[in-house]
Amino acid sequence: MTIAIMQPYIFPYIGYFQLINAVDKFIIYDDVNFINKGWINRNNILVGGKPHMFTIPLKDASQNKLINEVLMLKSDPWRKKFLKTLQQSYQKAPNYQKVFILIEEIVNFDPETIHEFTLHALQKTCAFMGIETEIVPSSRIYDNTNLKGPDRILDICRQEKATHYINPVGGMELYDKNVFENEGIRLNFLKSVLSPYSQFQNAFVPWLSVLDILMFNDTEKVTTLLKDYELI
Repeated sequence: MTIAIMQPYIFPYIGYFQLINAVDKFIIYDDVNFINKGWINRNNILVGGKPHMFTIPLKDASQNKLINEVLMLKSDPWRKKFLKTLQQSYQKAPNYQKVFILIEEIVNFDPETIHEFTLHALQKTCAFMGIETEIVPSSRIYDNTNLKGPDRILDICRQEKATHYINPVGGMELYDKNVFENEGIRLNFLKSVLSPYSQFQNAFVPWLSVLDILMFNDTEKVTTLLKDYELI
C-alpha cells in the first residue's frame, strides 16, 4: 500500500495531481489548522499572459480553526466573478468548452465548509483526468489529532498498513527516511517536472493551477504530464 497525505487545495498545480496519481490512497489532511494565505482557498490562473490569483472568500477563517471547521462565505458573488474571469481568459483555449463545463459544475457546488468544497473539486477533477486513486479525509478515520508532525503521519501509515509513503519534495527537511525505514515504510519525495506547453502566443508561465493545463492540453498530453516527475 502506497499512500500520500496532503492538505486540501483548490484547483492545485499539476504536482499535487501527480502525487495523487502515484499512490493507492490519498489522504486529505483536513483536521489540521487552517493556514492563512495558503493554497487551501486560492490559486493562480493565466490572465493576460500573467499569473492571476483568485481567492474563494471564507467566513472568519483563522489559523486557530481546523480546515474542516472553516466555513464558506455565502453572501459573496465570487462564483459568478470567477467563471466570468475564466471565460474571458480561456475562451479561445483548445479545450475550453469541456473544461469549462467541469469547472462550472465544481464552482456551483455549495457546501458549508471549504473542506467539503475542495474535496468535491479534487474528486471531480481527478475523475476528469482519469485518476482512480481513492481519496479519503483524515478526519473521518484516524482519530489521532493528539499526535503532531511526523508522528501523526507515521501513525496514519501504520493504520493503513502502508509500505510506502510519498511526500512532495518540499518535505525533505521535515521527514527522516531512517525513521520511516525503521517502521518498515519506504519514504520518497516527489519532485515534479513540467515541460512547457503552448499558452496562446504568450511566454510560458509554469506552475499555475491545473485548470491551465486542462485548458491547453488534450487527454493524452495530460496523462503524460501526470507521469512527469522524479521520486527522490
